[in-house]
Amino acid sequence: MESSRSDDDPVGVALFVDGPNVLREEFDVDLDDVRVAAEAEGQLVTTRLYLDEHATPGLIQAAEARGFEVVVTSGDVDVKLAVDAARFAAEGRMSTLAIASRDTDFKPVVETANGYGIRTLAIAPGEFGRSDALRNATNDSVTLDGDRGGDADGEGNGADGS
Repeated sequence: MESSRSDDDPVGVALFVDGPNVLREEFDVDLDDVRVAAEAEGQLVTTRLYLDEHATPGLIQAAEARGFEVVVTSGDVDVKLAVDAARFAAEGRMSTLAIASRDTDFKPVVETANGYGIRTLAIAPGEFGRSDALRNATNDSVTLDGDRGGDADGEGNGADGS
């Protein structure tokens, strides 16, 4: 797969957050921490928080105050997030895809982005909220309790075939 992006196009990190999956009481996730984890990979070109119709107005307002574009869907949040992320990949609108989730359902979109030569990052809400399949499909991973995996030490975690 070839991206339509040329080497001199300014691109950065596209952050997509699976709200119902990450913003759960048992994980105590702060959206600022999610943003910081993604910003460690480069300049953010989009920060989107996907929520379902049960999201409270307070959550939506808090996310918008932190600079997130909030996408509320009446259907499955996963489908909308995956379609948007795949579109960003196909259009060459990012050099890194960061997905904050603990859901293995995003493995195909991560693999699609990898196929376009886009770096991928999985952000997990905590050690017990991590999808190993998603983590292994990405170039790098961050667990918000501080664990960072990846290929900085020369040992990949699966996306490059190692």
